[in-house]
Amino acid sequence: IYWMQAAQRADGNHALEFAAREADGAGLPIVVFFGLTPAFPEANERHYAFMLQGLAETRKALRERGIRMSVRIGSPVEGIVDLGRRASLVVVDDGYLRVEKRWRREAGARLDCPLVEVTTNVIVPVRAASPKEEYAAATLRPKILPLLDTFLAPLAERGPRKSSLRRDVDSLDIRDPARILEKLRVGRGAGPVAGLRGGTSEARLKLGAFVRDRLARYAVDRSDPGVDAVSHLSPYLHFGQISPLEVALEVRKGSGYGRAEFLEQVIVRRELAVNFVHYNRSYDRFESLPAWSRETLLEHARDPRENRYPEDELEAAATHDRLWNAAQTEMVLTGTMHGTMRMYWGKKILEWSASPRKAFRTAIALNNRYEVDGRDPNGFAGVAWCFGKHDRPFPPRPAFGTVRAMGMAGLERKYDMEAYVRRVEALASGRKASSEAAQAAGRRIDGRGGFR
Repeated sequence: IYWMQAAQRADGNHALEFAAREADGAGLPIVVFFGLTPAFPEANERHYAFMLQGLAETRKALRERGIRMSVRIGSPVEGIVDLGRRASLVVVDDGYLRVEKRWRREAGARLDCPLVEVTTNVIVPVRAASPKEEYAAATLRPKILPLLDTFLAPLAERGPRKSSLRRDVDSLDIRDPARILEKLRVGRGAGPVAGLRGGTSEARLKLGAFVRDRLARYAVDRSDPGVDAVSHLSPYLHFGQISPLEVALEVRKGSGYGRAEFLEQVIVRRELAVNFVHYNRSYDRFESLPAWSRETLLEHARDPRENRYPEDELEAAATHDRLWNAAQTEMVLTGTMHGTMRMYWGKKILEWSASPRKAFRTAIALNNRYEVDGRDPNGFAGVAWCFGKHDRPFPPRPAFGTVRAMGMAGLERKYDMEAYVRRVEALASGRKASSEAAQAAGRRIDGRGGFR
């Protein structure tokens, strides 16, 4: 059995290929299992809708390879232990969050057969890159780069010799994600993002468009919120709907200065975030920060603050700051936020909160609620960076101490921020008009006693 969890794809998947190889060696078929728990920490309709779209495509692709996929609602551990009674081996993909590690420990202790974890969600295995938590990209980079010749290599894939399609294995029909969402009754903290679809095919379309249209200018324009120069792949990488190895190999075929800069982001920076959550058990808490930043933030906790906002006003984008409001609105509407604005967004939450601990909790909560790739190592590391993680001390400032500050004037000096704000406001206006039209249509239909 391949216990699919974080790598939700049918190809470019080292764990699946390892399981297929072991199955062929034993003369056995392979079955894929996915445990669909409605209780994943901080997940809501937004996350589940995107994930279910991808899983439906993955199940179809597995079927084309002669592999049966069993999807069950409930505890992933209970599901794999139950199904594992019929297995000679269970293979699982790599996971780094506390909940993922706990699932693997509990399943390994209860299964009667071996459980093998295979790395496929990073390019360089986290323990091979470093045996400890790294201070910054500057300390991880020289450890990762010499290993790329070994690990940045295409994955050899083959179909298993024995089909499992006729195996009698219970499974949920996931072809209709909306129906499954109703059945799951997950939290409604944020609804699905209009126009954003999950799945490997969508990820590959975005990757192709990025390499073709934006990679050449990525190094110059990626930090400009007013210019669309980014890949838009983060949600797909988060759910494992595309392999980071496939992304890196495809980008290496591209040309221009952007290639090296993007590989730095998708390998060194992304895997620095994985290093952080793997080695730091407090990755989602204020205590995860380095000692110098905790000390300086607490020393300046009582500094006067010109503006203070509770979490509900921040969530509603109801501050005096037009740029910050645009960033929050972008995240709520699209499920993502431009990287530069994420930094500004987090810094301002720190500046406007009653305490740095409260600010950290608020930033984590909002990020995890609205970002499609929330609850991801990149998200946890990105929030922590706003509070000094993977950074260095700067000259002291009120509220920030020696943690790096960011201001509106700096953004406006470097970038066309009006272009960014106009784009978000146009998006918000378009979504509002669509919603009002849909509600009006619904009222007209209701008047005839039909669909509600």
